[in-house]
Amino acid sequence: MSLINPSTAMTEIVTTTLRNRTGKLADNVSKNNALLNRIKKKGKVKLVNGGRTIVQEMEYAENGTFKRYSGYEALNISPSDVFTSSEYNYAQAAVAISISGLEEIQNSGEEQIIDLLESRIGNAERTLVNNIALDCYSDGTADGGRQIGGLQLLISSSPTTGTIGGIDRSAWSFWRNQKFSGVTDGGSSVTAANIQSYMNRLFVKLVRGADQPDLIVADNNYYRLYLESLQAIQRITSEDSAMAGFNALKYMNADVVLDGGYGGGAPTNSMYFLNTDYIYFRPAAARNFVPIGDDRYAVNQDAMVKLIGFAGNMTMSNAFLQGVLVA
Repeated sequence: MSLINPSTAMTEIVTTTLRNRTGKLADNVSKNNALLNRIKKKGKVKLVNGGRTIVQEMEYAENGTFKRYSGYEALNISPSDVFTSSEYNYAQAAVAISISGLEEIQNSGEEQIIDLLESRIGNAERTLVNNIALDCYSDGTADGGRQIGGLQLLISSSPTTGTIGGIDRSAWSFWRNQKFSGVTDGGSSVTAANIQSYMNRLFVKLVRGADQPDLIVADNNYYRLYLESLQAIQRITSEDSAMAGFNALKYMNADVVLDGGYGGGAPTNSMYFLNTDYIYFRPAAARNFVPIGDDRYAVNQDAMVKLIGFAGNMTMSNAFLQGVLVA
C-alpha cells in the first residue's frame, strides 16, 4: 500500500517496529556495560513505579538493643532506629527517529518503510545505549545536572564531602565510600610494581565477613598496569560466563574488568572496587527504553517524529563497602 501522507497505517508500522525492539534495547544497555551486566545478574535492576523521587531504602546502623545478660537481668527493649532512605531525582534522556513526507513517498512500500525505519531505529538505539552506559560512570553534572549520577558521584575520590541521595557525607560517616590514592596514601604513583599492594590495602577495608567486592572496574591505564603485574602468572582470567564479551581478570574473588577501551566510560586512572549487592539501576517502568507518547507531526514541516526515552537513575544502599583506587 502506498503511503503518501501521514496515516493510520504509517503510524502502526512505526509503532509496531519500535515496540518489537524495546525489550531488546533495554537488554542491550546491560550488554554494553560491565557494571550493568553484573547488576542485572544480581537482580539489582529495580523498576520504579512512580513517585516524586527514586527512594532507596537501607540500613545505616545495627540494632542498639543488643545486650549480654544473666538470669533475670532486665533487657533493653528500647526502639532502635536502624533504617533510613536516600532519594534520587529522575534523570531523563531521549532520542528521536524522524521520517519526512518525501522519504515516506520514496519508500512507499511497507517493506521499504520498515527497512528505512530499521536503520534509523538501530542508530537511535545505539546512541541511547552508549550514552546511558557512559553516564553510569559519571558524576551527574553534565547538562546542568540532568545526567545519571554514576560511579564518580556514588563512589567519590573525595568521600567526606558532598550530598548523595539527600544525605550529607560530611555529617554521616556511614555514607562515605573508601578511597586509596597512590600518591597521597601509598607514597608514589600507581605502577605495575605496586598496583597489587595498593589494591590489597584498599580491598581489606572493603571486607565484612563474606561481604566483599565482586567486581573491579578499571580504565585502560590501571587495567594495563594490573595485567602487566600478572604477566608471569598462569590462569589469571575470569571463568565467569556472565562476563562474556568483557575482558576480565581475577583478583581475590572479584572480576577485574576493562570498561575503558575505545569509547569506554571508566574515568582515567581509576579502579572501582564494587560490591554490587548494594548498587542498583532504577529505570522508571514507564520509561525503560520505550517509545514516548504518540507520533509527533511538525506544525510547519512535512515530517513525523517518534521518541525513544529513558528515565531513572543509579542508587546505592551501602557506601562504606565500596571503594576507588586513584592516582
